[in-house]
Order: sequence, then structure tokens, then C-alpha cells
Amino acid sequence: MSQAFLPLCRPAIDDNDIQAVTDVLRSGWITTGPKSAELENQVQQYTQTSHVVSLSSASAGMHLVLLALGVGPGDEVITPSLTWVSTVNLITLLGAKPVFVDVDQDTLMTTAELIEPLITDKTKAIVPVHYSGASLDLDALYALGDKHGIAIVEDAAHALGTEYQGRPIGKTGTCLFSLHAIKNVTTAEGGILTTHDAKLAERVRRLKFHGLGVDAFDRETQGRAPQAEVIEPGFKYNMPDICAVLALGQLERIEQITAKRTELVTYYRQQLAQLDGFTPLAIPEYDHKHCWHLMIVRVDPSQTGINRDDLIAALKVRGIGAGIHFKAIHTQKYYRENYASLFGEINPNLSNTERNSQQICSLPLFPSMELTDIDRVIAAIKDIVGQ
Repeated sequence: MSQAFLPLCRPAIDDNDIQAVTDVLRSGWITTGPKSAELENQVQQYTQTSHVVSLSSASAGMHLVLLALGVGPGDEVITPSLTWVSTVNLITLLGAKPVFVDVDQDTLMTTAELIEPLITDKTKAIVPVHYSGASLDLDALYALGDKHGIAIVEDAAHALGTEYQGRPIGKTGTCLFSLHAIKNVTTAEGGILTTHDAKLAERVRRLKFHGLGVDAFDRETQGRAPQAEVIEPGFKYNMPDICAVLALGQLERIEQITAKRTELVTYYRQQLAQLDGFTPLAIPEYDHKHCWHLMIVRVDPSQTGINRDDLIAALKVRGIGAGIHFKAIHTQKYYRENYASLFGEINPNLSNTERNSQQICSLPLFPSMELTDIDRVIAAIKDIVGQ
């Protein structure tokens, strides 16, 4: 009898989470309301930040933060190419130039040293990425931002539960967390902005709901004030309660979720040490706590006899899911064909990005996995390489 398909990921949703969603559905209040406000309060306490805004997605949050920072035509925003496409799409759609910075060859995160040579008088913001659950070296990045008077916006899509120098990600500055279905804590679709900048938070909160002078849900009136007026044109980026409530229980269990992920990754890394040409990412040496959002290996065809794409296809045939996080953005069709005409010469120093983009493979990782599932993945890889 064939084994059930082992997916790349599965959300950590339990019966209490499901009941919480049912309760909201029965309450009669399913859009932005008390549960969205409760989630903001929980995240504020967890990250020890000043202001939290719930959103329909992290991408929506990035759009509004870049708008609030005044990013537009003639500006430049520095960000890695080895990331999800949303940030670069938004920079482009706002009329600004995405300036691609390379990453460390083993952690796949960028650094202040790599960023500084790319700063010009047109640089409006820097968007570094916490990658796979590890933390960026934030002290150096914020020192760089302060030195040049440039805003730092942390892409923390992978980093809810991560810490840097004993501080939860979200505490230091302005961060955007993803609560997408594959993330360690999920609302199915959703995002969270954390910041100490009161004016930034106020404008994002306004822009996320049509530019009205009040939020979609006011804690005092228990709803949107009927006399609310449009202060400026805005969007429809609010998080509904049926999504927000799903994350409340997960956030309470976040340490348990992280502990299970850590146990699984520790075993993965032990087993992968037996295989030539399958190299996990390096763990940064500075003080931080990894939340292990992804289990990534680099597949070296010269040692394994198989490239990354063929490995993923072969794993699928054996009932195992795998993925790519990520294909470098500057190699994607639109940017490959249009970057030069839109923005001029691309940064030529992206060798670590390009090499890793061709080799990285994400293996199954989620809290309900067992060690025997990892044994199955390793056995499948050995079988594939053996063939």
C-alpha cells in the first residue's frame, strides 16, 4: 500500500483553533472587529513593540509602508533578489527602482557590508530579509540606516518567533510579518506591521481602509464610526476576524511550535550530514533564536549527480513535496527582460544569489511531522541519488 503524500508544509491548526473560527462565524461579526484587535494586542505584547496593524497580507503592508515613506518615481529601494517577488513588484509599481543586493553565500541573508556600496542619494529605503527563520544582523543594519538617514523596513515574513540578541523580531524597528497559510503562525491570508513610528502606523492604519480617519474597527465604538470621513484615498487591506481568530491560539503556542520545528531540523541536519552534496544553510554565528520556518538544502549536481529541479520532480513521484524559496527575482521573466530598459544596469555582483537560486531546495517541515517522516525523505533522496 502506497504511503500518503507528505506535503512540503501543513499549518499547525488544532481543534481549538477550528472551534474559535466557528465561534466567530456564529457571532455575526466576521469582518474586521474584536478578534483582529485582540490579535494586534497579542502581537504587540509578544514583540514588545509600540504599534501593531493587522492587514490582509504582508504584501499589502509593504505597499502601504513604502507609500507612507514616500517611495515613488526617481527613488531607489535596496533589497535582495533572493526573496519572494512581492516587495520588488511593489517597488516597481510605485515607480521606484529596485536595487538588488547580494546575500551571504551560506546564510542567504544580506549584510550591511554588501548594502553600503549600493547606497546613493536616491536611496529611499532598505528592505533586508530575515531568511528561513534566522535573523538578520540587525545592529549593523540599523547603524547603516542611521549613518545615511535611510529607513530600514525588515521583511520578517519568515521570522515570527525569531529573536536577535535576546530581542524578539519586531521590537527593534519597523517589521512586516506574513501570516500566510505556510507560515509558522497563520491566518490563512494575512500580515502584521509592527513599528515604533506612531505616524507611520497611523497612516498605514488609515490607508488600509479606504483612507478613512478611523480604523475599520474602533475599539470604543465597537465598529466603524458612521461619520468617518476620507482623509486621503486608500485601499481595502484590512484583516477580517474569521482570519485573525485563527492565529490567536497558534500565537499562544508559538514556543511549542518553534520547539517542535527545532527538534525536526536538528534531526534533518544529522541525517543530511551522511549525504554528499546536500548542504543545509549555515546558522548565523551572532546571538539569535531561529524559528525554523524552512528546511533548506543546497543541491550540488557535481556531487549528487542530479540537479535541484530533477530532485524535486523525483521526490514528487515518491509522494514527497518539496519547493524553491526562491528563484532570484532578477532571473524571473519580467525582470530579466525589462530591468535594463526600466532601470539601467543591474548590480553585477549577485554571484551568491545566482548560485544558490539554482541549488536551494525546501524539504517538508511542519510541527505535526514525525522523525519517521524525515527518515522517509532521507531514504527517498538516497534512492534517487543511487539511481
